[in-house]
Amino acid sequence: MPEGDTVHLAGKRLRAALTGQRLRRGELRHPRWVEHDLAGRTVTGVATVGKHLFTRFDDGRSLHSHLRMDGAWHLYRPAMRWKRPAHQARVVLETDDRVAVGFALHDLVLLPTAQEDRLVGHLGPDLLDPCWDTTHSAEALRRLAARADHEIGLALLEQRVMAGVGNLYKTEVCFLLGLSPWTPVRDVPEPSAAISLARDLLRRNADRPQQSTTGSANPAEAHWVYGRAGQPCRRCGTRIRTAMQGNGSHARVAYWCPRCQPGPAPPPS
Repeated sequence: MPEGDTVHLAGKRLRAALTGQRLRRGELRHPRWVEHDLAGRTVTGVATVGKHLFTRFDDGRSLHSHLRMDGAWHLYRPAMRWKRPAHQARVVLETDDRVAVGFALHDLVLLPTAQEDRLVGHLGPDLLDPCWDTTHSAEALRRLAARADHEIGLALLEQRVMAGVGNLYKTEVCFLLGLSPWTPVRDVPEPSAAISLARDLLRRNADRPQQSTTGSANPAEAHWVYGRAGQPCRRCGTRIRTAMQGNGSHARVAYWCPRCQPGPAPPPS
């Protein structure tokens, strides 16, 4: 599932391309919304909240989309060839000079703009909210502390705690703080540091497609432990280990360095 910065960047690009533009074509190729035609509507804005994206129209409605595991928004010029098969397209929004195509958007909702909170009101503070202040930090900390018995790796992924963290940033935050992903939240020495670091990493990468947590622009050196199973830790040389964390559809691969991140670990498989 994409990180919040990926959705933020998609929203930024859609906002620049579509805001103020009248749609020549507005197809919703989703079984639930196929009868709705948005042609003739003007896009009034595009907003993101965590991993959720809202495209707003001048008739007082918004189109909500969530990328899940395989969704994506692409921008093209008219007549350009799409990079993904047409049968994967779920939304086509075309203006005079741009075509926005939403591929594999399994979650689509067309709803009144005034009711967007129905879909995102349960979320914790958005780490990329431009209005972020100490109130947001305090609320995220309160929600994190309320999950004292949860493993920190899972708590960081919980969008009801704070919105925007995916498996990449959860992994890197745990490494940079020297915490095993299985450490209970109650045993985390400084929970506020996890919030600050997660926000800092997301902000660093919010305006570019490349996601680096090490500071390196080289893709081969972009991450500390994420995606590096079996490779040597960049700090101590210990082999990076992996194990599944979480249950069912919430299970994710955890990467960690057992030397740099001491503490609870899963039983040997």
